This record gives sequence, C-alpha cells and structure tokens, in this order.
Amino acid sequence: MPDSADGFVAVRIAVLTVSDTRSLADDRSGDTLVARLTEAGHVLADRRIVRDDAQAIVAQLHGWIDDPHVDCIITTGGTGVTGRDVTPEAVEQVADKMIPGFGELFRWQSLAKIGTSTIQSRACACVARGTYIFALPGSTGAVKDGWDGILAQQLDARHKPCNFVELMPRLREA
Repeated sequence: MPDSADGFVAVRIAVLTVSDTRSLADDRSGDTLVARLTEAGHVLADRRIVRDDAQAIVAQLHGWIDDPHVDCIITTGGTGVTGRDVTPEAVEQVADKMIPGFGELFRWQSLAKIGTSTIQSRACACVARGTYIFALPGSTGAVKDGWDGILAQQLDARHKPCNFVELMPRLREA
C-alpha cells in the first residue's frame, strides 16, 4: 500500500462478481465498481466472475485472502434472499470477524432510494485473515450506493475521524 504526499494510501482491491449469467463483457456492476475504485486512486488487484455457488465463492475468496497483493475484496451479486443467493453464507465461511455495521449502513442508505425493498439485501462485510471483504448486491445502483456512500470514505486513509485503511496494519493482531 504505497502512501502519497497527501496521506492517500492506494488499497489493492480485488473485485468478484457472483453470477450465473454475466460475463466480463456484460458485467455492468463490476465495471462500475472497477471504474470507481480506480478513479479514486486505488489499484485493481484482480477481477473475476464466479457462479452462484458457495464453494466456488469460498475458493476464490480464500485465494485472494492468501494473496499478499490483495488488501481488500469487494463482491457484487448473490446477496438477495433467493435459493441461489449464497454470497453472505460464503463470506461467513471465511470470516474471522463480521462487520455488522456495514450491512446496516448500506440498508439505511438505500432505504431513501428504494424504500422498504432494501430489506431484501443481505449486504455484509468481514475481516478474514487480515483482508477486508465487502459484499454488495448485484445492481449497478447498489454498487454505486455502497462505493459512494460507504467504501469511498472508509477506504480513504485521509477520512477522519477514522477509516478502515488505518486499521489494516493491525488486522492480524492476536
């Protein structure tokens, strides 16, 4: 994570789209997320699409958690309530510590835009072996809300009074 003169720290972020139907050619939510994180000055560490299968998601998450070139993982898709929506369950399988406030804040923010339909989102976040994981719904609107309303600030070391970046060196403490 290289620092800049103004205190900005570029976070190396991997983007995972969870979908049975999307490809890199038509992954608008993934494209939106990649554009926002790179425009903010962060580094796209990797990008993948995996099907709505908990074990496939877990395997990809483990690969990135173990990669020293990935500081943070952001997923898009699979956070609803249907039978195929298993991203939160996959995140819980790899989590050391859940960050319940992330999902709560995401739903609170989206309440103003989509009303009570926000209750269908199971957006969540955790820390897994020193790596942040944030799971967003699969719509481009949800990705924009999650990035613009939460992650852009919390993944910016200059955000005060506190942010996720300043905690990164301490995430593996025992």
